[in-house]
Amino acid sequence: MQPLQVMQLTCEYRSNPVGIDVIQPRLSWKLVSERRNVKQNAYQIQVAAAPDLFDNQLIWDTGKVISDQSVHVVYEGAALESRTRYVYRIRVWSEHGQHSDWSETAYWETSLLTPSEWTADWITANIPRDPEQAEPIDMFRAAFQIDGQVSRAVIYATSLGLYELSLNGNRVGDALFTPGWTSYTSRLQYQTYPVTELLKDGGNALGMMVADGWYKGNLGWQKQRNCYGSERAVLLQLHITYEDGSEQIIKTGDNWKASEGPIRMSELYHGETYDARLEQNGWDTWDYDDSGWSGTNVREHSKEILIAQENNPARIVERLQPIELIRTPAGETVLDMGQNMVGWMHISVEGEAGRTITIQHAEVLDKEGNFYTGNLRSAKQTNVYICKGEGVETYEPRFTFQGFRYVKLEGYPGEPKLEQFTGCVITTDLETTGHFECSHPLINQLQHNIEWGQIGNFLDVPTDCPQRDERLGWTGDAQVFIRTAAFNRNVAPFFTKWVRDLKADQFRDGGVPHVIPDVLPQDTHSSSAWGDAAVICPWTVYLSYGDKRLLAEQYDSMKSWVDYIHSQGDNTYLWNSGFHFGDWLGLDAKENSYKGATPSDLIASAFYAYSTSLLAQTARVLGKSSDAATYESLYSKIKEQFRNEFVSPAGRLCAATQTAHVLALMFDLVEGEQKKRIVRTLVELIEENSFHLTTGFVGTPYLCHVLSDNGQHDIALKLVLQESYPSWLYPVTQGATTMWEHWDGVKADGSFWSDNMNSFNHYAYGAIGDWLYQVVAGLDTDHQSTGYKHIKIRPRVGQGFEYAKASLESMYGMIRSGWERTEHGEWIVSITIPANTTAEVHLQDARLETLLESGRSIFEAEGIYTRQQSADGVTITLGSGSYQFTANQ
Repeated sequence: MQPLQVMQLTCEYRSNPVGIDVIQPRLSWKLVSERRNVKQNAYQIQVAAAPDLFDNQLIWDTGKVISDQSVHVVYEGAALESRTRYVYRIRVWSEHGQHSDWSETAYWETSLLTPSEWTADWITANIPRDPEQAEPIDMFRAAFQIDGQVSRAVIYATSLGLYELSLNGNRVGDALFTPGWTSYTSRLQYQTYPVTELLKDGGNALGMMVADGWYKGNLGWQKQRNCYGSERAVLLQLHITYEDGSEQIIKTGDNWKASEGPIRMSELYHGETYDARLEQNGWDTWDYDDSGWSGTNVREHSKEILIAQENNPARIVERLQPIELIRTPAGETVLDMGQNMVGWMHISVEGEAGRTITIQHAEVLDKEGNFYTGNLRSAKQTNVYICKGEGVETYEPRFTFQGFRYVKLEGYPGEPKLEQFTGCVITTDLETTGHFECSHPLINQLQHNIEWGQIGNFLDVPTDCPQRDERLGWTGDAQVFIRTAAFNRNVAPFFTKWVRDLKADQFRDGGVPHVIPDVLPQDTHSSSAWGDAAVICPWTVYLSYGDKRLLAEQYDSMKSWVDYIHSQGDNTYLWNSGFHFGDWLGLDAKENSYKGATPSDLIASAFYAYSTSLLAQTARVLGKSSDAATYESLYSKIKEQFRNEFVSPAGRLCAATQTAHVLALMFDLVEGEQKKRIVRTLVELIEENSFHLTTGFVGTPYLCHVLSDNGQHDIALKLVLQESYPSWLYPVTQGATTMWEHWDGVKADGSFWSDNMNSFNHYAYGAIGDWLYQVVAGLDTDHQSTGYKHIKIRPRVGQGFEYAKASLESMYGMIRSGWERTEHGEWIVSITIPANTTAEVHLQDARLETLLESGRSIFEAEGIYTRQQSADGVTITLGSGSYQFTANQ
């Protein structure tokens, strides 16, 4: 039998991270064993400066610690030093008395831990510019010499704008859109690059290209520019350590040179213009003649706001080939990528000098089959390449991205061939953790669309859409989708960065901007269900990853939001004042309105209760007993006032909308006979609408959960499997490959809902994904033992599915939950529980006396702690391992 092993060591969620500034990083690991019911009884961690020092020169040795903790173990050794690599290894003991060997060695490397270590100067290009217009990008260079044997070289770099770094003609790293988008006034990331292998004996040269990006480029639909500043700048330090221990630092200063280059315009919304005739070959190499270049200016800008990279970087994660070359009725030459994607096109072309090729991007064709850009609003999404006329040339942009399925070509010489074009899919490079599959092909396509919606919109911040003149981090969209996102990908670092920006941009009175980072007018903020992201997102990260540190870090922000609501209006237990988006895009909206019919004060008060309840739970988790009691009492009073205001004694809600009933049930605001009537009424509202939903952004994420949790799982299934408009599957039947913003973005006759607000890549309605994972496949975490330390498995069999299965690579390892119905009327449930966790499994309609596990009676099965029969099935608690249960239905 395979021995107990310690695998997949991570530090702050990442494998071997380079360039972190966490003073006390947290270490996690996974246990692997073929035995069932394996739990960790103890662990030992050793940290050293190098692998050969474990035996005689340790920096930290925990000794044998009696604990089952294997996630987020805090480093408590000697104070960490900057720019230092720390190696570590771990071994564990199991409850069975078995012990593992030492794990393979892993490491983390610190960055610059204090602002005073930044000795470089911020520099700008001494080139006259019009700050109100898009302009050519800046190119910076500096030459330097090396004299000696280099043992290690590391670059630390950032910019005001977006930068790309090169050394001796080689691109440094593969991260895109660095330094990323944060609340630039208070938080600016820098990146760390080991570059030892790129250095040469003797002469070397550094190069940096810098574009406007989010810092000073066009943002939002009101054509705002210079949201954070009007001047691009760069900051860089290259630390070279020689074999003799000496050090050389190359850094930005007024000795650097600057120039314009071939990128004549670069805007996130509008695209890039690249004139290959203006290329300066070798500009980032030692022997390039830069005598014609301009000088640089040192400028003042804070270094106190600098933070090491927190999120995973954006990268090209996939490359797609077009599936068809189309000649539209209008005579346009269009490539079909076969998938609505986010990124850019890589092209190959051979043309004469000066030939201009225009590459325009769109999500859909119109009903006649012509290229359609109406829903882009003012965003041009157009890249222009001007040939230099030297044989086969290749091009792809650097500082812009597009949301598209279709690509219109103009000026391309000859007949385009599909192999000359590649779609580069760009997203924040998050580890894929979840998988859902079932017997229904349209539901599988829906899951595909949910995943691609996440891929396209998780580009450094959780954007609302990736194509039009918006692409902002809307808080409401993020909070409704975060749980689904946490199934599909490991989003812990992604949302850690984002909620820190939320906290940074939060107003002093506790109000929360509609978008994070905030670039909207200061008088627009704090809508219910949007601002509640301040509470819901940190709580969901805790729920999914057991991250108590982030919860503690965000606690003041969470509390400030609830206190802000408490201070609003004329009733401290209701929220009946201010602006609210309401049930955005609800189908029961009045003519020419985006708001659904559910009263805004009902929605606001419901979310007030929900955030208060989560805050109270957070206070309990963090040991803040006084706060917990205060907010538990507040929650009770809000619930009471909610019922007094919106529910009759007989249980009739004041609003006859699906969303009103969903929120009252989801947030546990009603009970007893009132609750029963509201469930019945919700079902009646759905039946009256021929089993179609009418909910918008606020009600849709919870609709099926409420039905399944209240004995109406069959109604939830009918809704999810509905193919006619409005439904989740209607866009699928229309050929959608991502989630739509509107249920009828494309109508049955081929016409469009609207030009004004009609994204075809908008993940909010993809929130149904967590219901597929949690309810259909039955995979969830216990809310009292979070991060899947104790797992809840409760698959729901229903009409329309012959099988369903989900998997999740949790912090503890792989979890699987799947079921299938056999032709003999049996129900087979297959489960995998990772080591060092336990699970509660509920098998609906099963009977203990006939239940089998791996062909044996359930009473003979190994690894099972308890077995309990109830009226609706069997509940089992078990330890780690793989199990297969067979029950008669």
